[in-house]
Amino acid sequence: MVVVKLLLEITDLAVEVNEKEILSDIDLYIEKGETHVLLGPNGTGKSTLFMSILGFPKYKITRGEILFKGKDITHLSTTERVKMGIGVSFQNPPAIRGVRLKDLLRIEDEKKSVETGEKDLRPELMDITRKMKFDESFIERDVNLGFSGGEVKRSEILQLLAQKPDFTMFDEPDSGVDIENVELIAQEINTLLDKDKKPGLRERSGLLITHLGYILNFVGANTAHVLMDGKIACSGDPTEILEDIRKEGFKGCVECCETH
Repeated sequence: MVVVKLLLEITDLAVEVNEKEILSDIDLYIEKGETHVLLGPNGTGKSTLFMSILGFPKYKITRGEILFKGKDITHLSTTERVKMGIGVSFQNPPAIRGVRLKDLLRIEDEKKSVETGEKDLRPELMDITRKMKFDESFIERDVNLGFSGGEVKRSEILQLLAQKPDFTMFDEPDSGVDIENVELIAQEINTLLDKDKKPGLRERSGLLITHLGYILNFVGANTAHVLMDGKIACSGDPTEILEDIRKEGFKGCVECCETH
């Protein structure tokens, strides 16, 4: 029996948006139980990579392939990818009028609810909801409508906790929220990424976009990648790369690339 250790494999990926190439020559390999972080200036293609992994139609893959759990998902729909176990926390998700947060949580938790015969949120999920500082009246509200920045971020994480994906992408989970919310969000990100288990027993993996790297004070990462001009400029130890960026900015990454 062959054990698939790599959860996500991206090879020689090139992506166009509106006939303009945004990403090229992207190689990224994430094993089960690993957490990777994606760094880079604005406009370099970080969110494009996320959307391409999710399979959004606007992001046209012109070369390369994406494998998830050993299966080629390059041309699968977003729905098929999510069903396989891919989840995402968006930086600025839209408000959804007419859809209660409670209903969305039930949809994401549908399989478990059906198995247990629950018509309402399962007690386990209600416990998680309260842990995320939402009461029962709050989850009756329309998704993200009138939510504060911190509430939106916590809502995204709550939905992921209901979904329990095998691979989760987090788009700047530490932006626009205060320290208290960052610590709470980070705690549940660690839950989503099996950080409560020993490294050898971790099954779930993640990829985080972070601008300031603040979230990494609370969530450990195995590898950092710097994306510059649509290409991965370098990869390595997150602490060392962040320290270099803080000292020299991303200009130092450009200079590093030019010497190799």
